[in-house]
Amino acid sequence: MDHPAPVKKASRTVEASETTSAWYTYILLCADGTLYTGVTTDIARRIEQHNGLLAGGARYTRSRRPVQLAYQESCMNRSSACKREAQIKKLSRAEKWALLDTRSSQTN
Repeated sequence: MDHPAPVKKASRTVEASETTSAWYTYILLCADGTLYTGVTTDIARRIEQHNGLLAGGARYTRSRRPVQLAYQESCMNRSSACKREAQIKKLSRAEKWALLDTRSSQTN
């Protein structure tokens, strides 16, 4: 009786774009004055998604369009971006605005 040879599962190969792409934590200012925090590797694409120009925006921002980028921060990897997102989400609204004010005064 012939048995099929065992099939070796291919190990997952990591594409260069996964290891070299920068991750960002960002805050959007929504049309109703609320703030939305998220992470992405492509800020421009993500804003287009949030504004409904591309598929894939967050449910929260759908009824709060248009949104505009208020803050962005580069992170080493997805893990650090998600950790920073969690830190920002725990801030009060006043603390988030202080973060935005601090960042904008540094760029001027």
